[in-house]
Amino acid sequence: MSRKELYEDKLQIDYFSDSYIKFEEDFQKYSAMNTPLTFLIDDILRTMAMNQTNYFRLNKENAKDGRDHYFYFEVRVENQFNQVRFFKYIRHEFIRI
Repeated sequence: MSRKELYEDKLQIDYFSDSYIKFEEDFQKYSAMNTPLTFLIDDILRTMAMNQTNYFRLNKENAKDGRDHYFYFEVRVENQFNQVRFFKYIRHEFIRI
């Protein structure tokens, strides 16, 4: 079973919530990548799920200011049996040089 199949339909984020809009704004503010967040979000959620973390790091090589940036999420499991995880953006932090 591939990673994609393992988490298919089990990782959710509310694209219309205030928290997602804030995440999108923060990400665009610091990211130097040309790829829109919409195309990255599934990979970001899958990576957090596989690593059992509530954050992901935008590395300094992909940041406009050359610093590592961390984006933190609240993760909750709604249905015990389906193990659907819901992600809600909380905050952003960066490592000071």
